[in-house]
Amino acid sequence: MSAKTYEVRTYGCQMNVHDSERLSGLLEDAGYVRAPEGRAEGEADIVVFNTCAVRENADNRLYGNLGRLAPLKAKRPGMQIAVGGCLAQKDRDTIVRKAPWVDVVFGTHNIGRLPVLLERARVREEAQVEIAESLEAFPSTLPTRRESAYAAWVSISVGCNNTCTFCIVPALRGKEKDRRPGDILAEVEALVAEGVTEITLLGQNVNAYGSDIGDREAFSKLLRACGSVEGLERVRFTSPHPRDFTDDVIAAMAETPNVMPQLHMPLQSGSDRVLRAMRRSYRQERFLGIIGKVRAAMPDAAVSTDIIVGFPGETEEDFEQTLHVVRESRFAQAFTFQYSKRPGTPAAEMPDQIPKAVVQERYERLVALQEEISWEENKKQTGRVLEVLVAEGEGRKDGATRRLSGRAPDNRLVHFTRPEEPVRPGDMVTVEVSYAAPHHLLAEGPPKAVRRTRAGDAWERRNAAPAAPSEVMLGLPTVGAPPPEPAPVAGCARD
Repeated sequence: MSAKTYEVRTYGCQMNVHDSERLSGLLEDAGYVRAPEGRAEGEADIVVFNTCAVRENADNRLYGNLGRLAPLKAKRPGMQIAVGGCLAQKDRDTIVRKAPWVDVVFGTHNIGRLPVLLERARVREEAQVEIAESLEAFPSTLPTRRESAYAAWVSISVGCNNTCTFCIVPALRGKEKDRRPGDILAEVEALVAEGVTEITLLGQNVNAYGSDIGDREAFSKLLRACGSVEGLERVRFTSPHPRDFTDDVIAAMAETPNVMPQLHMPLQSGSDRVLRAMRRSYRQERFLGIIGKVRAAMPDAAVSTDIIVGFPGETEEDFEQTLHVVRESRFAQAFTFQYSKRPGTPAAEMPDQIPKAVVQERYERLVALQEEISWEENKKQTGRVLEVLVAEGEGRKDGATRRLSGRAPDNRLVHFTRPEEPVRPGDMVTVEVSYAAPHHLLAEGPPKAVRRTRAGDAWERRNAAPAAPSEVMLGLPTVGAPPPEPAPVAGCARD
């Protein structure tokens, strides 16, 4: 009898991506195997939705997908559907009421219960809804099926202590809980031993790390400690909050060679009045001051951000202040969002909700300005020689162009000419940038050097044999793979 197959569908931020790796690890530990690529919808025996509650249409998207699976499930009596993540934590019994064919609903605090709940639903032949109100155990104790052999997420904390009026995530993920530094470093070292060369430290407010353990400089110390891990070539982190971004963190970034010259710093708005209404505890001057210090310490650093357009009460003058900060900051990239009203958040009840047409017009102006700046900043990269970490699946046109794709140290996407010698994801290729577009760089000449790495070896081993779950059981986090990051959702892991 063949093993049952599973599929995990992920929506939202990096935290959800990482949680989905845990869900996959749990299912494989329970004997399931991942459904093959290219199958028809509904062919997997278990379909798990890992949901996000940040955007206004999140529930519509979920119920639309569940609706398409209903007739397929009716034809396959053994098929099961599970819904987890932030929307499950928020809506609870509503999901089963609207979609009674769902077998399991579980929350953000008890993802480790999924295999048990699936089995219970099968035996009892009724839906199982289990939503824990607080974290049962740090999720990193769970088995994990990582998506990448060469790059990994490492959770350093879960939850968030902020009270931003537009964000529902703290209510769903809970208060911040930090991991012990020794547990984090033990996981990093274990990952590097497996062949990982790039890690991304992950938290909903990553640089607030230490508040739970009583050390205000814990995050900068952690960055420096990562610098001593032999074989770890690239360290990134996401997402920090301007309130907690201190000079010791900037110094640690600048002085630790394997911490990459890249920073994602959420702005949300350039208007002090709007920031106050959002309950963001910094103002324009503070934000620009941080960017200035980062650039002084790391002139080549690429800075990206999150911006919300059309927050309740935003005037044209407020919006112009946002455009001013964008011009001053010279972001390499910006994740821009139209304000989305979320029930349960203070902002949803605020007066002066902005008409959709006004929000759309402002959004288009912001995107046009940022596109212009991104292109100008990328053009400055022309002629630079960069060492690129070869990625898997980042270049959608690589097959047609005979190119490969990867990330520069500052996380810019680079498409480059395929070397004569074989190159694997995880290897390093040195190239010279010949052309710049707003969202990528191009290196059209022959590569200057190829460096085969342990990460490439790890990728080769993984793909040489049938896929097996890759686990690091340390006593705390889990990790994922941060190659391409789909545009994340503002206010979640990108707080």
